[in-house]
Amino acid sequence: MNLRKGFRFTTYEAPEQTPFEKLFEIFQELVTHTSGDVEEALDWLRELDKEYELTDDDYTIDDFIEDLKAKGYIREEIDPDAEQGEGEEGDGTGGGNLSITAKLERMLRQRALDQIFGKMKRRGSGDHKTGKLGSGDEHTGDFREYRYGDSLERISMTESLKNAQINHGMDSFMLNEGDLIVEDTQFKAQMSTVLMIDISHSMILYGEDRITPAKKVAMALAELITTRYPKDTLDILVFGNDAWPIPIKDLPYLKVGPYHTNTVAGLQLAMDMLRRKRNTNKQIFMITDGKPSCLRLPSGEYYKNSVGLDDYIVEKCYAMAQQARKLHIPITTFMIAQDPYLMQFVREFTQANKGKAFYTGLKGLGEMIFEDYEENRKKRIKG
Repeated sequence: MNLRKGFRFTTYEAPEQTPFEKLFEIFQELVTHTSGDVEEALDWLRELDKEYELTDDDYTIDDFIEDLKAKGYIREEIDPDAEQGEGEEGDGTGGGNLSITAKLERMLRQRALDQIFGKMKRRGSGDHKTGKLGSGDEHTGDFREYRYGDSLERISMTESLKNAQINHGMDSFMLNEGDLIVEDTQFKAQMSTVLMIDISHSMILYGEDRITPAKKVAMALAELITTRYPKDTLDILVFGNDAWPIPIKDLPYLKVGPYHTNTVAGLQLAMDMLRRKRNTNKQIFMITDGKPSCLRLPSGEYYKNSVGLDDYIVEKCYAMAQQARKLHIPITTFMIAQDPYLMQFVREFTQANKGKAFYTGLKGLGEMIFEDYEENRKKRIKG
């Protein structure tokens, strides 16, 4: 059933779910698509209910709304501007009196993480590995004989006692240096990442919703880093005519604007953010679907050109890529477009930075970013 441009819903049967759980799964998806607008999400839920009979007399949409409030997922608040239509940009309420809570914001990030990375193999450690063995702080499960200089804390008593019994028998206990076994560890590393998200108007053109998958990737990456790699840092910025940072908690409310694409402004802000980080390892991820078409001139005026590739704008992009390279900041571009002339621009941009580029559709975008995130860290530490 095609409810609105950009996304499509089909019949879904979820076994062994309560009425609330079944509706809550759908509601989370809807509220992500509507950029946190609870009223609009509920309107679409009512439409789906009419089409697919999601509820019955025993449990209605109104019952579901009351449960959402009771469980702390949405809150009702007085909005003096509600009668004026949509609320201020970024408030996520659309002028209504219902809004999502911090509890639901966190749940949306966790849900995005499960959706995108749930099928991928996860390691049980809390930080990234460098691939270098040594006197680090993460256990590997690999054992070897004790060597002079090894820290006593690294001796595995269980393995050492087992070794002593094998070497000397069970009759009399004996433990000497030759029996000692230590467990290898790996150094942990820290990475500072800036994720750039294109919010120019083309991200919702041609009947394809590109901003929601990008938003989900950002939520999932934020949840991954804060829970699994807490020593790493993630900053998120959006770029249209200009670029500005957004806090993680605002990701569900992210919207596309009537903007051109000022890639240079995004890169400038990303590098400014990374200059302030103490971590040695830094990287930029850029998700975009269009060509750079805008610059802000020293006078404060905008220079815009949406026709083809503008040489002046393109050269500024190449210069930013080279500057990031000098700062040892690799840029990985995820290009959600496959126009030959745009691919050529990205190739030259990537060559100037010595970074990487992926020419991809929306499917699998999250998995690609996750894999590249870990792979970049390994390479950066080894280098």
